[in-house]
Amino acid sequence: MATAQRDRILNWPYHLSNSGQPLTPPVPLQTVEPQRLYRQIADQLRGLIGKGEFAVGARLPAERDLAKQLGVSRPSVREALIALEVEGWVEVRTGSGVYVLDRSHRAAKPIAPTEWGPLELIRARRVIEGETAAIAATVGKRKDIDAMSRAIEMMRELADREVMPLEGDRAFHVAIVNASGNTVLMETVQSFWDSRNGPIFTRLGGYFETVASWRSAIAEHEAIRDAVAAHDAEAARAAMHAHMDNSHQRFSASWRRAKAA
Repeated sequence: MATAQRDRILNWPYHLSNSGQPLTPPVPLQTVEPQRLYRQIADQLRGLIGKGEFAVGARLPAERDLAKQLGVSRPSVREALIALEVEGWVEVRTGSGVYVLDRSHRAAKPIAPTEWGPLELIRARRVIEGETAAIAATVGKRKDIDAMSRAIEMMRELADREVMPLEGDRAFHVAIVNASGNTVLMETVQSFWDSRNGPIFTRLGGYFETVASWRSAIAEHEAIRDAVAAHDAEAARAAMHAHMDNSHQRFSASWRRAKAA
């Protein structure tokens, strides 16, 4: 911005134009906030439902069809549909489809603007935690590996009781990043993991997380721990990438494989 223009804005209304008339005040503008892709998709679908394009009781188009029409990925569409379900606009009926609900007697449950999409989050975790696993293999100490082993054992005990082993899962990933000794990485990974407590991730997990899927995840955690214990950075990175890829695949599975609501 030119200095003269900047001064006119900062000094209005005391600055006069060349003709001696007060300058027009600058137009007040609102800060533009970037919006998550799944929210943009949800907004479009919500708008169409609100206009009656999809009547109450109607089944929405399949995920693949919505993705094609919108020019986005199927995971992004899935995140949007789950968000709409949390908000009470639609109902996912496993093995059948996604149906529009009657909202006349439903209270709105808006999703926080800061809520991350779970599938997008897993992709971000793949990038960051692949490197923290490699760092742990390079600089990790015996105490770090022991902490990973205790976390795995906690996961196994909870799974044996048919309880989702979330506490042990968090402890494992925290133990990995703690080995780095980097506070920024520690806080980043913890915020990533804790975001899975949000309503979208919780609802999606309710459909696709089972004791069997967690047993597969425990085996993946063991492979990461073993690579770290062997001080093999490449193997640790690859094992973490495989774990995140498998997690993404589990949440992206066909709705026919989802649990009944």
